[in-house]
Amino acid sequence: MRPDRLNPLFAAADSLKGVGPGLARPLDKLGLTRVKDFAYHLPDRFVERRAVSNLDEATVGENVVVALTPIEYRTSAGRGPFRVLAADAVGNVCALTYFGRNGGWAKKQLPLGEQRWVAGRLDQFGQTLQIVHPDHVAEEGGAMLGQLCEPVYPLSEGLTQGRIAALVTQALSHCAPLPEWIEPGLLAKMQWPAWRDALELAHKGEHALARDRLAYDELLANALALMLVKESNRKRVGTPLSGDGRLRGKLSLPFGLTGAQRRAVDEIEGDLAQAAPMLRLLQGDVGSGKTVVALEAMLIAVEAGAQAALLAPTEILARQHHETLTRMASGTGVTIALLTGRDKGRARESILMGLLDGSIDIVVGTHAIFQDAVTYKHLALVVIDEQHRFGVGQRLMLQQKGKRTPHCLAMTATPIPRTLTLAQYGEMDVSRLDEMPPGRQPIDTRVVSVERIGDVVGALARHMEGGQQAYWVCPMVRENENEDLAAAEARFAELKARFGDAVTLVHGQLRPEVKDAAMERFVRGEAKLLVATTVIEVGVDVPNATLMVIEQAERFGLAQLHQLRGRVGRGSGKSTCLLLRGDALSEVARERLALMRETQDGFRLAEEDLRLRGGGELLGTRQSGDNAFRVADVEQIQRLLPVAHDDAHLLIERDGGLSGERGEAARLLLYLFERDWGVQLLRGG
Repeated sequence: MRPDRLNPLFAAADSLKGVGPGLARPLDKLGLTRVKDFAYHLPDRFVERRAVSNLDEATVGENVVVALTPIEYRTSAGRGPFRVLAADAVGNVCALTYFGRNGGWAKKQLPLGEQRWVAGRLDQFGQTLQIVHPDHVAEEGGAMLGQLCEPVYPLSEGLTQGRIAALVTQALSHCAPLPEWIEPGLLAKMQWPAWRDALELAHKGEHALARDRLAYDELLANALALMLVKESNRKRVGTPLSGDGRLRGKLSLPFGLTGAQRRAVDEIEGDLAQAAPMLRLLQGDVGSGKTVVALEAMLIAVEAGAQAALLAPTEILARQHHETLTRMASGTGVTIALLTGRDKGRARESILMGLLDGSIDIVVGTHAIFQDAVTYKHLALVVIDEQHRFGVGQRLMLQQKGKRTPHCLAMTATPIPRTLTLAQYGEMDVSRLDEMPPGRQPIDTRVVSVERIGDVVGALARHMEGGQQAYWVCPMVRENENEDLAAAEARFAELKARFGDAVTLVHGQLRPEVKDAAMERFVRGEAKLLVATTVIEVGVDVPNATLMVIEQAERFGLAQLHQLRGRVGRGSGKSTCLLLRGDALSEVARERLALMRETQDGFRLAEEDLRLRGGGELLGTRQSGDNAFRVADVEQIQRLLPVAHDDAHLLIERDGGLSGERGEAARLLLYLFERDWGVQLLRGG
């Protein structure tokens, strides 16, 4: 249970003055639902201003604070701007310019003949100095001079900088000091402020050391929780599994295993033979053969007289896995069942009975395979596919299903740079599949200007007439008036007008049953074209889909582009990926698209993505399961994570279960950053 002293931080957002139903939606979009969320809603940047006594001391383009006296109002014809001419202390005149206003509001703020303090960017229009839409206007200079360094916060529609700043100030007043969890010597060496002071300073100009300290807190909490999982796992009693090879020798595989696959199987086999339950991550690029390695692992369990289960994040992916595993294991005599939430009645009862009496060796399914009603005779290995969809807490719950803690093999198709693997999977041993099986078709990747979209649609028509299927990916669901981004719904409407019912639509805002029905139409081949957002990034395997169109490709990171491209090239046919680009490309975008043409090595692309954009979706796709780091950026992760990892190790080894004064403070840290799955492991320590 969360300590009482943290409850004010976890109070709902509406406990803050001024937060009502009208603000709930825009705040929710920013993830600001509790008091602590506001405290950790750190500025993107700061506006630095300089106070000047008159405009002669300022330069054009500079943000200034200056005392001005309004002397004249000027209204433009038509929809032109409203201007307030104002003089400084020595008679220099500056136009305070307001667009889209009738002047009433400006007149109220700036009455003629009365001095006001004005903050804003000094520009020049012709021969006239001007400040367009002043940031602040105040009667007294004292408050204004306190805003010489003003934070600029991330916003969503319906929020203003002033509103967010006021809520942050309120939230900080709810943050009482907490005991120190950072080792005193390290704290002194880094010259970091105390936690409460760091929160305050991070919202002000003197923020570099404060932000480092807050990032370190987050990394320490993560490292500590993952290390507690690993330590706890070592103390658990699992079932040693030693296979004799009789089933693996009967596998029907189109190709022999690659060196990387054999190496991974050997590592897994070594882990399974131990009494301590395996906790291993199998990391492999799209098409690198993770499923074969997982099947080899599950057959080792069956050879040893035990059962195995494969957990997939979606029903469609579970069905695909079941079909693939059944085909590959057809000559082994192993019984493989499929269990999803859709299974009812006698069919479901039959599967439940088979798991209970042991006649089912391997079960594939969604969360349904771990419901309370599902009981196994001897579950000894759990394989989790698309591991990033499942949090560490969920993985710990699965461990309760066996009479003894089952071995766990997690798989991810998202290549992760080595520097970041520790941050996400610090509790696991890692195997990497860095070779591609023979016969994997290269994907022809081309960059095409969006001006040629008509040609692309024509090529798409010919592609579909030839009996093949295609994807069309857009960067968002609906058009945003402030963004020139393609929208899936608008593109779907256009393509449906051209191709009729051959087109289907999938995005994350659809109800799950609607989304699943649309996906199944595509998987069965009833729909020839799937228009989607990045919801299809993982877990879709349609061999007949050989064309991928990614609109506004420059808006995506390399890792995401690579995952999307990996939806094609899964059959024997030649596949193509068209990256539709806009006209205005940054240098980073150009380099990114060039790399996509140049290589299909996901691990290299992941490293380049880290270099080019600072990790983007590598650590922050905000999938359900793993929380993205909210405070620490990639540069801080690379610099501070090794320190946090060593500190966490020292804390556990020296304090043996987090006892003592610093250990108690560390418990608060785990609760503060909601690493509750780590806290649960402290109960015995």
